[in-house]
Amino acid sequence: MTDIADHQPRLLLTIPQAAARLGVGRSTMYGLVLDGAVESVTIGRLRRIPADALPRFLATLRGDHHTAQSA
Repeated sequence: MTDIADHQPRLLLTIPQAAARLGVGRSTMYGLVLDGAVESVTIGRLRRIPADALPRFLATLRGDHHTAQSA
């Protein structure tokens, strides 16, 4: 029997995972998080990026506020 979680997209990403999805370096991703440009959450001592924060970030870069709200 397979675990259902194996087939679900991750809701939270690590900094390197988020950086890879955006096609930027890890240092750049850390900078975006520290500047508040990309939303992040803290769970204990871990910093994670909600997967839906990446499309919102891209929408703001594109100036597409309608997409940012519906994403």
